Amino acid sequence: MTTVEIRPRFQRQYPATAEQVIHRLSEALKNSDGSIKGSVMDHHIVLRMPVEQQHYWSPQLSLTIEDNMEGGALIRGLYGPRPSVWLMFVFLYSSLGAISLFIGITGFSQLSLGMSAPALWALPVAAGIALILYLFAKAGERLGKDEMHRLRNFMDAALVQTEAKASIREVSDA
Repeated sequence: MTTVEIRPRFQRQYPATAEQVIHRLSEALKNSDGSIKGSVMDHHIVLRMPVEQQHYWSPQLSLTIEDNMEGGALIRGLYGPRPSVWLMFVFLYSSLGAISLFIGITGFSQLSLGMSAPALWALPVAAGIALILYLFAKAGERLGKDEMHRLRNFMDAALVQTEAKASIREVSDA
């Protein structure tokens, strides 16, 4: 997980059907010692840390499980922050983009008319703020790295524990 992705993702093939994989993960959540919580909704499972262990940057693992054309199940995983944290970053980036667009249109219009455009100095400031937001997101990812591993280990243990002889083939791993 040393890539530039803010929300790392992976794909995995598993030799059981999608329904069996969903059943195994839901049983593991029911029988869990409380170290991992989660919810199962049709072919979508969300694994997260218990509320008392969560901090602002705690990740969650969203799994989508579907039957594979070649047989077995295809598990798609996406690590990300809680929806409220993700929404905050989307809002801040969108606001920053809209303000930069307005400043850019106004400033370059003033320049094209031969006027001075002091507002254009705000564009490098906006780029600096965007960089700071990105660095905060990467720092948050680093703070949640151990929890990401715990979520992944829980998923792996739930699937391998019930079928110890299963051969799990990695398709791609981010």
